[in-house]
Amino acid sequence: MDGTPLGRQGMEGMKYKIGDVARILGISTDLLRYYEKKGVVRPVKDKANDYRYYEAWDINFLMDCLWMKGFGFGIEEIGHMVTSCPYDELMDHFRHKEGDLAEELKWKELVLRRLRRHRKEVAAARDYVGKCDLRPSPEMVRYLNRHNFVYDSSPELAALSQEWLKYMPLVRRCFEIEQSDLTGGSDYSWGLALDMEYVEELGVRVSPPACHLPSVPAIHSVFKSAGKDAFSPRHLDYLVNYAEAHNFRVCGNARGNLVCSVVEDGTLTGYFEVWVPVCD
Repeated sequence: MDGTPLGRQGMEGMKYKIGDVARILGISTDLLRYYEKKGVVRPVKDKANDYRYYEAWDINFLMDCLWMKGFGFGIEEIGHMVTSCPYDELMDHFRHKEGDLAEELKWKELVLRRLRRHRKEVAAARDYVGKCDLRPSPEMVRYLNRHNFVYDSSPELAALSQEWLKYMPLVRRCFEIEQSDLTGGSDYSWGLALDMEYVEELGVRVSPPACHLPSVPAIHSVFKSAGKDAFSPRHLDYLVNYAEAHNFRVCGNARGNLVCSVVEDGTLTGYFEVWVPVCD
C-alpha cells in the first residue's frame, strides 16, 4: 500500500484480504468464513498463496447480512434473503419475523413485569419476617410433585414439569402444608405455581395434576428457614397461634412460595411467603 486511502485506489479493481474485511466490518474472520461457506459471498482465492480476496461488491453483501442479522434472522435464512430471494418471498420473511418479534416482545414484557414484582417481594421479605396480617391468598394454578424429600417421577408429572419449565421465570416454586400438619405434623409438599394473570396471558391449560386454587381469606406472613433440610411445618406455629389469639379458625391447607435464598451468618437461608386460610 502506498498510503492512499483504500477508497481512492482504482475502486473497480480494489481487492481486500479477509483480515482487511474483518477490520472494516468489525467482525471475526470465522464469521466471514461461515458466510462464505453458506454461499453469501464468494471471495476469489489466489492459487499462488491461497489468500481470499474480497471486492467492494462482497462487502456490500456482508453489510446486508449484518443488517438482516440485527433483525434476528438466522444466517442460513439471511444467505438466501440477500442473494436469491424473490420480492414476494422477501416480504413473507419480514412478515414472519414481525410476528416472531411481537411474541418475543410480549414475553419480555411479562418477564420484566415479573422481575420488578419479584424485586419488590424480595425487598419487603426481610422486614416482614414473623409479622402477620390478614391478606387474601393469591389465585393460582399449581401442581405438587414432591412430598417431603421424595419427588414423584411419574410420566404424567414429568411431562407437566417439562411443559411448565418453559414458563420460567413466571413460574414460582410453591409449597403446601396440609391443615392437619399445622398442629404437630411434619409433612409438606412442593411443586410449581403460576399466578392466574400469567395462566390467562399464556393460555395455560388447567387440568389434573395441575389444579386451580381460588383466593381465600388468610393470615399472611414471611418466615425464614436456615440450613439444609431445615424446612418444617413448625415454622408456621406462630401463624396458628396468631389465629387462635384473634379468634380465627384455620380452615384449609397453608400455601406459600420461596421468595429468595441468601447467605446469612455463613448459612444459606430461605425466605418464604405464606398464607394460612382462616374463617371467623
